[in-house]
Amino acid sequence: MLRVGFIGLGIMGRPMASNLLRAGVPLAVWNRSPEAVEHLARDGARPLPSPAAVFAESDVVLLMLAHEAAVDEVLRRGTPEFATMVAGRTVVPCGTTSAAFSAGLERDVVAAGGRYVEAPVSGSRVPAERGELVGLLAGADDAVEEVAPLLAGTCRTVVRCGPVPAALGTKLAVNLYLCTMVAGLAEAYHLATALELDLDAFRQALDAGPMASAVSTLKLAKLVERDFEVQAAIRDVHLNTRLVAEAARSAGAASPLLDATRELFREAEESGAGALDMAAVVTALEVRDGIAALRHTSAVAGAV
Repeated sequence: MLRVGFIGLGIMGRPMASNLLRAGVPLAVWNRSPEAVEHLARDGARPLPSPAAVFAESDVVLLMLAHEAAVDEVLRRGTPEFATMVAGRTVVPCGTTSAAFSAGLERDVVAAGGRYVEAPVSGSRVPAERGELVGLLAGADDAVEEVAPLLAGTCRTVVRCGPVPAALGTKLAVNLYLCTMVAGLAEAYHLATALELDLDAFRQALDAGPMASAVSTLKLAKLVERDFEVQAAIRDVHLNTRLVAEAARSAGAASPLLDATRELFREAEESGAGALDMAAVVTALEVRDGIAALRHTSAVAGAV
């Protein structure tokens, strides 16, 4: 049986790992903080003391880490330990990084005798909990064929995108739409409140119309209820908008909506909303209008 490791048990990693366990995939796990590890251990995961220990006892290791520096740190990239860890293993980063970073990591992993599959997932905490993520795979065909069944345990759909870094390019293009859509929804809600509209009627009209989607329905409910418990954090979305902007600049593609959206997420993070859900980008608009202090304070106080 394929031995599988999972490193990074945060907002996304923990429910992904739980779904793999429920699908019957035995997991060796590691996380910087112990709480998530203890939770998964109760579900049958095997906690190990270090990333190196996970690699030593795994054939395939999935990484769900916050950013590029965390990936390099966990893999000990640039040190002799890196080759020891990845040789003979398949390394599968599931987070969002730049395409250039992923392409460079693939080169290093392959040069060290390992295999590499780029596997960013599209979706936030709720789809992760429900096993309804979209997995985007890129890499050598044989490695992708090995990893695809694993992703099926935590994803509703698995899409093969071609060679690295095509999966991350696809993810960044998808995220451009997601981020600008949520910012637009927040601005529409902001206008509805400025016009003193019946928010239940506004919500009903949008949810019943042709623009409604799983994302809009969920995020509009959070806006109307002022519920900013995190599903996709402002700080992570701001990071994603930077990666999308960099990809657009590299490709010579204009991205005016993304650029405006990125500024709103930057303002929201700098105002103290970084740990809140991305729907809290509305607080950046409220700050601009000078009406945010009370609302923003209550949102932060109610955050989990």
